[in-house]
Amino acid sequence: MGFFLVMKAELVRSFIIMRRYWFRTITGMIMGYGMLMVLVAGFIYSRPQVEENLNKFSDPAAATNFVLGFIIGMFAFGVVGMFTQGIQGMATTGVLEQLCMSPHGLITNFMAQTLVGSVASILSSSLMVFMVTWTVGGMLHWDTLPVMVLLALTFFNLIGFGFMVGGLVLVFKQVGQVAVLLRMALFGLAVFAREELLQQPLLVRLAIHVLPVTDAAICIKYVLIKGQLNAAGEFVSVFQHESFYWLIVSCAAWTAIGLVVFKAMEDWSRTRGTLGSY
Repeated sequence: MGFFLVMKAELVRSFIIMRRYWFRTITGMIMGYGMLMVLVAGFIYSRPQVEENLNKFSDPAAATNFVLGFIIGMFAFGVVGMFTQGIQGMATTGVLEQLCMSPHGLITNFMAQTLVGSVASILSSSLMVFMVTWTVGGMLHWDTLPVMVLLALTFFNLIGFGFMVGGLVLVFKQVGQVAVLLRMALFGLAVFAREELLQQPLLVRLAIHVLPVTDAAICIKYVLIKGQLNAAGEFVSVFQHESFYWLIVSCAAWTAIGLVVFKAMEDWSRTRGTLGSY
């Protein structure tokens, strides 16, 4: 019950901020759309022909694949950032000490804040993906149940990793450079994740499956871009895809590891009396 009360309070706070600073919200989405279009032109198409292809976008499937990977990467970048930069910002302003006095605990508060922030990010990102896909003439294959299940698993997968990194921030405070590198690595994995990676040698495949966002990106692209069609053009549900089972395992593992590490780091920081210091 406490979690839903905290989530409701965070949802109301986010809505008030979005409504009060509506100009920032709208201009942010417009700038995000423009940035995605520039990235599509710069990365998808060959450099000598960028100007020519800006007008005709001759490969909408590739553009859609890149944009979707980019959005998934930004989502991963943002979720982990809610723990790293969020905790550092709370420590400097004294908010972290106030949260520590909450009867719901840090884990519940951070979980609620991240969930509300993630939902808002997914809604705005979905709109931008639709706009860019429509602009380049691409197509997305929407299937509600698989998409919702994959988004939920992706969220808990990333939140476990975020809790682990957040626990390090609680203890070591100044880990900004390492956190940025980890977030950029997740971003790159999401952008370049594709089913061809599953054909690599065993050790490479295991390394890919261990990473928190790779299987999620592969599954989401398989549903939205390929329409759950395999290489032979036959419909095969994503729930039967190899990466889906690995995503479930990764989700359970990272969530458990993240919560255990965060709780241990929180207790250690409380014992040392350094929880609210920066």
